[in-house]
Amino acid sequence: MHVYSIPLRSRFREIDVREGVLLEGAAGWAEFSPFKEYDDTEAAAWWRAAREAADVGWPEPVRDRVPVNATVPAVEPEQVAGVLARFPGCSTAKVKVGAPDQTSAQDEERLRAVRDVLGPGGAIRIDANGSWDVDTATTLLPRYDRAAGGLEYAEQPCRDVEELAAVRRRVPVPIAADESIRRAGDPMRVARLEAADIAVLKVQPLGGVRACLRIAEDIGLPVVVSSALETSVGIAAGIALAAALPDLPYACGLATVSLLSRDVVADPLVAIDGALPVRRPAPAPAALRANAAGEETRAWWNLRIARIV
Repeated sequence: MHVYSIPLRSRFREIDVREGVLLEGAAGWAEFSPFKEYDDTEAAAWWRAAREAADVGWPEPVRDRVPVNATVPAVEPEQVAGVLARFPGCSTAKVKVGAPDQTSAQDEERLRAVRDVLGPGGAIRIDANGSWDVDTATTLLPRYDRAAGGLEYAEQPCRDVEELAAVRRRVPVPIAADESIRRAGDPMRVARLEAADIAVLKVQPLGGVRACLRIAEDIGLPVVVSSALETSVGIAAGIALAAALPDLPYACGLATVSLLSRDVVADPLVAIDGALPVRRPAPAPAALRANAAGEETRAWWNLRIARIV
């Protein structure tokens, strides 16, 4: 096992450095990287996903490339063009909004800047990470829709499933559920309450590729596969899920290696002509050494694994 520590290019999810564990098994390399604030019960699903990748492998793909979106953190408008340049060929952008240290006016300016770069034919989606209550979401979504020149969808505007359902009834912008699926005891409540138009699935938080395929079949909603801000080793699991889905109507949120300042492989999984190839890169020894975490960080991750195994 190797514990990595990689700085981000821009602050994302309130963190500046991404950490995690890479492990090798009979089926190949895997990543275990639950965010530090997640408790051991939640982290156990991430461990199951890593063991599936390392010990079992993934289902056969039905496609050889996966269309992906660009990801725009909560940056200033003048930084947007530089961010989007890291995602060559991507005509869809997911824009982070609702950051606690920014205003709605700043979000709108960022959305206008994204539209200026993408042009009228690009698709823009937003992700609020459950930042709003129902009234705030109902007020802001039409404004953000206008600022973006039309939103493809809004991801997790509110925290609770009931709140998502209420917002979906009040606004014309399609709603996507992320945390309400991956951090829920019962992911199917999203479908039963008609709380979303789209399901966002992430392999590590949901316990593996096969677990996600079961959810996708049961939930009956179009699926967007997204990352948990992993290295290329972890992104390969998301690609495996997207490649195995019978239908893939939307660009996936898997081109996030570009948000890291470095990677652990020699041939990173970055967007080419707006898509990622379906392949599974292995870590490079030199990159593992360059991104090795310090002793204190390694000890923390070893203890975390010991508690959940």
